[in-house]
Order: sequence, then C-alpha cells, then structure tokens
Amino acid sequence: MGFARTCAVALVGVEGVLVEVQADLEPGVAAFTLVGLPDKSLTESRDRVRAAVVNSDVPWPQKKLTVGLSPASVPKGGSGFDIAVACAVLAAAERIDPREIADVVMIGELGLDGRVLPVRGVLPAVLAAADAGYRQVVVPEQTAAEAALVPDVSVLGVRSLRQLIAVLTDEPVPEEPDRAGDGLPDAARAGLAGLPMAAPGLTGLLGEERPVDLADVAGQHHARRALEIAAAGRHHIYFKGPPGAGKTMLAERLPGLLPPLSRKESLEVTAVHSVAGALPPGQPLVARPPYCAPHHSATMAALVGGGSGLPRPGAVSLAHHGVLFLDEAAECGAQVLDAMRQPLESGYIVVARAAGMMRMPARFLLALAANPCPCGRHGSTVGGCECRPASVRRYRARLSGPLLDRVDLRVGVEPLSRSELAAVDGRAESTAVVAARVLEARERAAARYAETPWKTNSEVPGHELRTRHPVLPGALAEAEDDLERGLLTARGLDRVLRVAWTVADLAGHPRPTRDDVNCALELRTGIRRGVVRAREIPV
Repeated sequence: MGFARTCAVALVGVEGVLVEVQADLEPGVAAFTLVGLPDKSLTESRDRVRAAVVNSDVPWPQKKLTVGLSPASVPKGGSGFDIAVACAVLAAAERIDPREIADVVMIGELGLDGRVLPVRGVLPAVLAAADAGYRQVVVPEQTAAEAALVPDVSVLGVRSLRQLIAVLTDEPVPEEPDRAGDGLPDAARAGLAGLPMAAPGLTGLLGEERPVDLADVAGQHHARRALEIAAAGRHHIYFKGPPGAGKTMLAERLPGLLPPLSRKESLEVTAVHSVAGALPPGQPLVARPPYCAPHHSATMAALVGGGSGLPRPGAVSLAHHGVLFLDEAAECGAQVLDAMRQPLESGYIVVARAAGMMRMPARFLLALAANPCPCGRHGSTVGGCECRPASVRRYRARLSGPLLDRVDLRVGVEPLSRSELAAVDGRAESTAVVAARVLEARERAAARYAETPWKTNSEVPGHELRTRHPVLPGALAEAEDDLERGLLTARGLDRVLRVAWTVADLAGHPRPTRDDVNCALELRTGIRRGVVRAREIPV
C-alpha cells in the first residue's frame, strides 16, 4: 500500500482555498476513484492524468487508486488540479519521493500528451498558498510571471509533466519544444476561449494606453470640469443629453484621467482578471485602471457576477479600481441597474447562488449616459421632440431614484454649436494636463486621510466629514436649505460634502468654501446657485 499527498488551490470567487490532494494505492482491481466534491471538469481529470502519465513514459500503477481532495466540504472545480493529482499518484507509486511534494503547491492542467497548460486564477491561488505558509509552487510556464508577483514564494514554471518529474527526482531535465510560436494563443490551449467570458465590454485592455485624448473633445466646458472632478474624487457621474452631444466620447476619456494603480490595487485587479481569464498575453500585472463598458443588453449575471455553479466575476468586479461605463443606461434592465446599489455603497458585491455565496471586490467609478427621452431631443436647445409627456416620464423612470441618489454628479450635455465644433485655437487641454491636476488633488486628499483607511473623498463617511473635516462657516447654507425643502436626502447632503472637498482639492483650498459647496450642489441638482466663482479650467 502506498500513500502520498501534495497541495493545490480551489478558487471560491476571487479567493483561494488550500486543498490537500491525497493519493492512496491498495491491492485490488485497477480502478481510479476521485472524491471530495469535484465538478464535471475535475472528474474528467482522471482520464487526462492517466493519459498524460503514460505519454510521459511513466508506467501507470495497476492497482486500486483513490484520490481525495480535502477539505471534502468545499466544492472544487476546474482543471487546475491535474498536476497535483498526477504527482500524488506517482508519489504513492514510489516513482517520486513523497517528501519532495508534501509541502509544494501545484497548479496547472495536463494535456493528454503530458503538456502543462495554463489555467485561470493563478495569482489568487498563489496568494492563498503564500498566506497559508507555503513557499514553493509549481505552475505552467506561461503563468510563471504572474505567480512571481507574489513575494517570498519560489516559483517553478514547467512545460510538461516529464520536466516536473525530472526536477523532483534530480534527473536531467529534458528539453521540451516551446509552443509559443505554434500560432495558438495560450487561452485556446488552456480551454479558456470556449467558456463564456465574464468580461463584457472590457475594452482598452487593462493597462494599455487608450488612444483617446481629452483634447479631442470640442467645447463641453461644464462636462469636462465635471469629468475632472469625478476623476479627482472618484465620484460617480451621469451624463444626460441628446444623441451625438458627446456623452460617450467624454466617458471614454475618464480612465485616462485616473492615477496609476498602487501595488496593492494592481494585485487586486490582476487577481480578479486572472480568475475571469481576461489577462492580456504577456502582461502579468495590471498597472492602469481598467475600463469596462458592457452593452446595455447585458444580463444581471454578466454585470454583477454569476454563471452555472459557483459565481464568476461580473463587470462590476472587472471594473474594480477602474471605470464601469453604462451607455444607453435607460435601455438597461431595471433589475440589472438596481443590482448595483450594494456595490456602489460598500465597494464589494455579494452573490448568493445555490452552489455557494461569494464576496467579490467591486469598488469602481460608475459613469452613466442616457438620452432624456425615447427620441433623445426632449429639453434640448435644438427642440423637435415629439414624445408624449407620459413616455418621457416612463423613460426617465427607468433610472430609479435610489440609484441616482448614489450618483454624485449629474451633468447635462448639450449639442455643440457650429463655432465650438469649428474652433481650432488649440486651447483644449489634453488628458495629460488634466490628469496631472487630478493626481495633485488625489495627493492632497491622501495626505488629509493619511491616518484613516480612506484615500479619496468619495470613500469618507459623512459623519467623519461633518465632525473632523468641517467646511468653512456658512458654506453649507444653501445645501441645508435644500435638505429642509426635500430637494436633498441625507445621503445626498453627504455626497455634496464629498464633492465640495474634491472641488476644494482641485482649487488648492484648505477647506471648502461657499463657492466650492455651491459648485458641488449645482453638479448634483442641476440648479444654478448664484455666481459660483469656482476656478475656471481653460479649454
């Protein structure tokens, strides 16, 4: 009788759970039993592992074989357990010394010919292994750079099971052909391309510089200023206006204004995209804020996460620390939109399904764009709207009051005049210039909240702002009047305070002035508040 064990990782949402892979060989009729709540793809690993071992010129043990995955109460799925199962079986058969693999975490899929293929979620899996005290991991060669992002962990990237066996037995490591130039992407070889990708509208791909510039936007001075404030304080923004006014064009330039991700934020974003299988080839670490723009027909599972079995990350998680843009928001399903209420407040999404409950990160900047009515011309200076009042009301009601109450900035975007469109005086500021101001404002806020868990104004609770960071005396007069008249909710007043601090940070004010608060109030209500002498941004 032979027994051996090694370790693998089961992904539960975007978090890893260490799994001990145990193999037991006993005399009896040759059979292969896999226990421990495996799903269909994991159950099929019996055939993959057997073929991979035989095609690696290693005899398969002709005994009764039982492989257990512990803890047995945790659902396990995917093909990432193949390497661990194969090595545990070979160690039980005394082809490998069981002591060599007892403290090693192994992640990867096996092809029938013995190749080691990449899988999703390598980064969160290695993070879980490091947190559990393991310091040696084996991963596919294609994902070794991703695994190496975790400090204090020794990473071995292998191309084939034959190479791994040679390393574990101190034999000469055989040369294996590099299949990077065979014309097939890694995702296709790993079986990822055929699965439904939970990355709707993931454009600009993660860290790549988007070929758009704020200088391309003609006119729209008010909307450009609101865009800068949204980026500086990470405030949610809603563009409303007729078709062709530039709503989408403005929203697409928002990610370029955001500062680069910190190391911690990069690892969080990379982990989410690794689980979703959305990491670009050759880019193990996401350094720029992601931009996710799903189509308005996206389902609730695609937006907040879900799928068969355990939930997968949705668009709100893929936009973590980045921008989630919903164009034609009024055309989205009402339930889909209202499902975002929780992550907008908490910064995470809890998805409950029959197979389990998952908590996934979802701290994103929401940008909405919608027409004012079905034809898009209601209230526009160009006129021509033929929609009935009841149709206009129904159309606007598709964006619920509770959802809009969580949006800090509501900006009307009017069509450009001929003179604005034809202006060639070159005064429009570029993305780089505005992003520099945004970074300065972010640094002021970070210094102010240095001893707290918050970094941006949008994260700070209203109670903290009112007690520890008060505005100048009398600055809140008009906002408090609106609260008394029912034009503002208590949540709305807190959000006005947060935006006022962002306006003050951009202007270099130590505390928000009356003009800063009135500017924030105008951006929320759309009502002009006297003469707001906020600093005008040249365009």
